[in-house]
Amino acid sequence: MPTYEYVCKGCDHQFEVFQLITAGALRKCPKCKKNRLKRVIGTGAAVIFKGSGFYQTDYRSESYKKAAAADKKLAEGSSASSGAKGKSGPTSEKKGGSNGKSND
Repeated sequence: MPTYEYVCKGCDHQFEVFQLITAGALRKCPKCKKNRLKRVIGTGAAVIFKGSGFYQTDYRSESYKKAAAADKKLAEGSSASSGAKGKSGPTSEKKGGSNGKSND
């Protein structure tokens, strides 16, 4: 259900109301009881889809985030210790170029 903002032209009372999209605009101010309400265009809020199937990675639980951070630290630690064993950069041999110039 969207949130609509209203302002009363009689008493300048401003408020928000949750209404169905199909519901008509309110007319009577809850504060001064006059029929001077106007629906205004508000700043709005972002639409957030929660639940299964909607950007699941955006709304992960705190326990999942902590476990993912621990896994990342573990992976960084193991890659730092195995970095001396594996290849860390390009090889010195170049394939292909017959003109003698490097392709960097």
